[in-house]
Amino acid sequence: MLPAFLAKYPDISVEICIDYSFTNIVTERFDAGIRLGGSISKDMIAVRMGPDWRLSVVGSPAYFKSYPLPAVPQDLSVHRCINIRHSPAGSIYAWEFEKEEKKINVRVNGPLLSNSIVHVLNGALDGIGLAYVPEAMVKDHINNGDLIEVLGDWSPLFEGFHLYYPNRRNMSPAFLAFVEAVRYSNINQG
Repeated sequence: MLPAFLAKYPDISVEICIDYSFTNIVTERFDAGIRLGGSISKDMIAVRMGPDWRLSVVGSPAYFKSYPLPAVPQDLSVHRCINIRHSPAGSIYAWEFEKEEKKINVRVNGPLLSNSIVHVLNGALDGIGLAYVPEAMVKDHINNGDLIEVLGDWSPLFEGFHLYYPNRRNMSPAFLAFVEAVRYSNINQG
């Protein structure tokens, strides 16, 4: 979406700041933020940017030579798992699972912790342990045999990403053009 938008509007400049914590976009003076739909404050305007998605538990074939394939989420307690912490002061993400109306959060342990999903994925590719990463990021690695997915029937769908922003009376034409460009229905048509 971004290359097409910038080509269409060459006079508009877009600044992107990556921060995995729940930054207050109003106090930090951002025009907008991007979050999963279920984590947006009700006083914000939200525009869907993409489809629902899920996370995949993956490990390398080399890793699974030393460890058994987990059959249920509770089996992760005997595995080396790569954790993610979204902000330095935040808690470590508990892996969320769901099957047949049963929801389970599992706190896993392992040798590596990062605030970057890319580093978590690289750790799994390097055989350090299991990772819980977005399915779209690992699809090619699974198809190529670089990673093996486990517990796929336990991975729930998460509400897709949304651009969100406060209700303002005087939004710039550039901002309104950007909002329209990221709208999921427009991306699918383009």
